[in-house]
Order: sequence, then structure tokens, then C-alpha cells
Amino acid sequence: MIRRLYAWTLARAESPHALLVLIAVSFAESSFFPLPPDILLIPMVLAQRKRALVLAAWCTFASVAGGILGYVIGSLLYESVGKWIINLYGYGTGVESFRQTYAEWGVWIILLKGLTPIPFKLVTIASGFSGFNFGLFVLLSTITRGLRFLIFAGVLAYYGEPIRDFMEKRLEAVMFGFLAIVISGFVIVKYVA
Repeated sequence: MIRRLYAWTLARAESPHALLVLIAVSFAESSFFPLPPDILLIPMVLAQRKRALVLAAWCTFASVAGGILGYVIGSLLYESVGKWIINLYGYGTGVESFRQTYAEWGVWIILLKGLTPIPFKLVTIASGFSGFNFGLFVLLSTITRGLRFLIFAGVLAYYGEPIRDFMEKRLEAVMFGFLAIVISGFVIVKYVA
């Protein structure tokens, strides 16, 4: 089943609508969607290695735009939508302490958590909720998300065939590893961050 899904994703990665789907997932992941855009970025870069940096740039742009929505949710709609999203992911109690640390560590929180598997939507909503400087939030989000996606896409483009061969030989292990990384991001926020 995983191999069929992988083959289907690779085939769709070259379709005319693939970029729009990548943009939509990147946007949604930064404000409410649980899965990271990497699940689409990986096969798209492997299928179109010459467009790796363009794909990463679109992924960054959409992620920052979605982050702005997350910021607005935290800033203006926290009591209704924001609290619901945070509670949906099981982090209702952690957001208040997260908010308090923003006064001292806000810049580092955005920069570091934007590079990690920790769900970025939690950072964007907490940034708006805490009243973090909006312009600085956009700048830091652009830097951290840009670095994450550009480095990721650059490595995939440069080492594309060996990575593709490795993934295809061990597809199930790679998918479970990726799933473990995503889940670990949620667990880290829940019990550590």
C-alpha cells in the first residue's frame, strides 16, 4: 500500500496541479493542518530536481502566509478558533506557559521551532496570542521556514538519485521514520517544550 501511494504521489508530482496542492498544504500546515508539506515536497523535488529551489520558495511563501493566518487566529480569534485548534492537538495547558516565555525568548522560539518537526501552527498561534511583534514574526518565519525548505530541497536536488534509490529500497522504513518524526514533534511540544 505504501509503495502504491508513493508511486501515485510521484506521478502526481509532475501534474499541473501539484504546485497548487503543495502551496495549499504549506499554507494550511502553518495554521491548522496536522501534516507538514515535506510529504509533498520530497516527491516533487525528486520528480523535478531542476525546480527544487522554486518549489522550496513557493513552500516557504505559502508557509509564511499560513503563519500569518495562524498569527491572526492567535491574536484576534484565540478564544474561539485558536483555543479550539490548540485543544484539538492536546496542548491547551501548554500554551499559557508558552506565551509567558515569549517575552524573553520569542525570537529564538520562532527561529528554532520553525526548523524542527514541532508543529509550526503552535508557534504561529502562540505568537499572535502573546502579541509578539508582527513584522519581526514575519521576518523570522521567512528566515526559518526558508532555511528549512531550501536546505531540504537543495540536498534532495543535489543527491537526488542516491536518495531516491535509498527511499525506494527502504520505503516502508522511511515512511515510518518520517511518521515518527512528525509524531515526535507533537510529543516534544506536549511534554518538553
